[in-house]
Amino acid sequence: MKPVIALVGRPNVGKSTLFNRLTRSRDALVADLPGLTRDRHYGEGRVGERPFLVIDTGGFEPVAKDGIMYEMAKQTKQAVVEADVVVFIVDGRQGLTPHDKTITDFLRKCGRPVLLVVNKSEGMKYTSVTADFYELGMGDPYVISAAHGDGVADLVTEALDVAEAQRTPEPEPEETAVRGTKIAIVGRPNVGKSTLVNTLLGEERVIAFDMPGTTRDSIEIPFEREGRHYTLIDTAGIRRRGKVFEAIEKFSVVKTLKSISDANVVLLLLDAQQDISEQDAHIAGFVLESGRALVVGVNKWDGMESDQRNQIKMDLERKLNFLSFAKFHFISALKSTGIGPLMKSIDSAYAAAMAKLSTPRLTRALEEALEHQQPRRKGSIRPKLRYAHQGGQNPPVVVIHGNALEAIDDNYKRYLEKHFRETFSLVGTPLRIEFRSGKNPFIRQEK
Repeated sequence: MKPVIALVGRPNVGKSTLFNRLTRSRDALVADLPGLTRDRHYGEGRVGERPFLVIDTGGFEPVAKDGIMYEMAKQTKQAVVEADVVVFIVDGRQGLTPHDKTITDFLRKCGRPVLLVVNKSEGMKYTSVTADFYELGMGDPYVISAAHGDGVADLVTEALDVAEAQRTPEPEPEETAVRGTKIAIVGRPNVGKSTLVNTLLGEERVIAFDMPGTTRDSIEIPFEREGRHYTLIDTAGIRRRGKVFEAIEKFSVVKTLKSISDANVVLLLLDAQQDISEQDAHIAGFVLESGRALVVGVNKWDGMESDQRNQIKMDLERKLNFLSFAKFHFISALKSTGIGPLMKSIDSAYAAAMAKLSTPRLTRALEEALEHQQPRRKGSIRPKLRYAHQGGQNPPVVVIHGNALEAIDDNYKRYLEKHFRETFSLVGTPLRIEFRSGKNPFIRQEK
């Protein structure tokens, strides 16, 4: 479970600049989702071998009662609830303001550890830039320059240490427990995730709203179907047995990201009675970025007319064409129709994601692809692809060795991906190809 850092502060103190610096080590995985877009963004960062999630928030007005500032404050308060540690950013050049004091009052009551950070400190002495902020009573401030990177690595290391210290160790799983394929069911609120979960489990389980202290949990529920073992990773707030079913759901980007990363297979659930939205596409993009196997379920299919069904299929093909590797199923979670084929596709996607591909078979498939189509020349250079081997699973990674492979364009790479996918029947999982070029032995002689 990756630690979560929330960046909080009044407007224009440099939160977004720090966010961009923290996510630069990898391509930022940003969620611009309807209802969540008001200056609240999520990204992935890494310091050395330590990954983390970071939340950028808008200018914070804790006491706002209405209007856009109230909406932004709600988003920031939710980010604080989701975080393991809060980084409270103030402006070293402007100094302490009444607004900073108001935010401090809120953060004291939030129950999360807080690091006070003085930004825009480049060229200033520590004592002069921090003197005012001791009045907030939040300990020794961290002095950074988000724009120049000064002090940022030490700040993040400290934030991760604090976050990990807050976490209670997870109990070790019993050796006799059979966990099976781990499935994360993800999707927008009210698409039917909870109904599908209860259908799969064969019973009703409580769905609780996101209370402080529970939003960061990853809930796993083992079950068995037709002799196979599975574990559901909950993104809908399932808590425990024995309570009345309550259809209260709240979409949480952090919970969804964590559930996707913990899963073997992701089941993306869509609502046939609603248009395919940007939010659906963003969630699908998360899955693709993570490399997880994927099955798409289009729920509430039983209530659709024939012409509506045709329109929905056209929309799916147009808006989610980047998921061509995945199987789509049209189901009714409420009436339990289409569930059998859906589960078979989940089994197939898991098998494809975990497939073991031998070097001789991969190299033979590579030779077949080359016989059908050679890569284009780049100037006087013709890439030479010599052999292939497997470099990883979940998703499968094919490593191709040769010379001048940096000259291969994206179109040819997609051609190879399609060829390997068809050759090895890898349905339901992304496939990644890596090129490794050997050194030219004649380079040293060229002087």
